[in-house]
Amino acid sequence: GRMWAYTVGFTVLPHVGGFLGWFLNRKGIPAWYEKLKKPSWCPSHKVFPVAWTMLYTGMGYASYLVWNDLGGCSSKAIVPLGLYGAQLALNWAWPPLFFGARNLNMALIDILCLDGLAVGTLCSWYRINRVAALLLLPYLGWLAMATCLTIRIWKDNPEQKAGKSD
Repeated sequence: GRMWAYTVGFTVLPHVGGFLGWFLNRKGIPAWYEKLKKPSWCPSHKVFPVAWTMLYTGMGYASYLVWNDLGGCSSKAIVPLGLYGAQLALNWAWPPLFFGARNLNMALIDILCLDGLAVGTLCSWYRINRVAALLLLPYLGWLAMATCLTIRIWKDNPEQKAGKSD
């Protein structure tokens, strides 16, 4: 019975920060975000919660597989789960930087660092559990799109780069 609880805990964990990021910034998102100049290929705002629910579920379950294969929080787990934790922290930091602080400079730096850590996570997981690594591929694909979108919004809205101004 205990493994079931670990499976659920690891799978749910990424959703916690994602939900908090949305909850804390939900009031400021519509008015400010709608005014930004965005590229024609920007996904509809309705796509984001569906996409993130699937992506967080996949990455959370993948983290459980890696944790389980490494025998829990062993010394072998420090790097692969440390990379995962670091990229998850940057993932959770992006919405408050972008929507909360409206700081496109910091949001861009955050997502570029996040990309590197997410790729590092996938590479370290590939040697441990190939299924876990493959479960990160949709996330990396979405991050690539989100990074391109962040760069375009950053370039096309120069008055917004430094942060909050209404």
